[in-house]
Amino acid sequence: MNYLANFLTGLSLAGGFVAIIFSLESHFTYASWAIILSVIFDGLDGQIARRNPVPSEFGKQLDSLVDVVSFGIAPSILGYIFVYRHFSYLAISALFIYLVCSVTRLAKYNITPKEELTSYFYGLPTTASGGLVASFILIFRRRETEVLPQFVPAAFLLIVLLLAFLMVSRVRYLNLDGLKQVFGRNTIFVVLFFIAVLITAAFLKKAGVVFFALFLIYLIFSPFVVKRLNRSS
Repeated sequence: MNYLANFLTGLSLAGGFVAIIFSLESHFTYASWAIILSVIFDGLDGQIARRNPVPSEFGKQLDSLVDVVSFGIAPSILGYIFVYRHFSYLAISALFIYLVCSVTRLAKYNITPKEELTSYFYGLPTTASGGLVASFILIFRRRETEVLPQFVPAAFLLIVLLLAFLMVSRVRYLNLDGLKQVFGRNTIFVVLFFIAVLITAAFLKKAGVVFFALFLIYLIFSPFVVKRLNRSS
């Protein structure tokens, strides 16, 4: 189990690395999809690791280091190159804050006793923040000759700073075990439904909107669901 989980972690790292390369080459759509694939691989490796009766300390540390690359550095580079063609102090400052908060969030996760994380995390997971940035880029991706709407740079800065704050906050967000607890026996049907929606959205070239909406729903409503779960238990 540990070997399979570590292999999936490696695939998540590959996604982050490829996203950086694509960003530097101005292939923003491919870079965004690479980060979203990293999100999926990260979720899979976490589920497999939890099924192992003997937790791997190496795997936990490896996963956090990979998350720094795939959901800290890669989204920062993608967002900066896509949104800001020229040097911007504001953008550099905001994205550095985002990166610092990503690293801080992962460090805090590593030292938090797992007994406190049965169904939720403290702070927005870096996977969700990286996925939200990538899906935002998917919505507004453009070719070299196209111009972004004027509100996009300011909106992107606000999103980045909000994500940075939420990552280091004490707000509780559902983990995958918590989501399975919420959906219960309907989990498989919910997953199949989301897959069908995403396939339809990709066919209609609206995948960015759908992914952004899903990550945003998680960001807004997950803390309320955690409170409800705690009251019921």
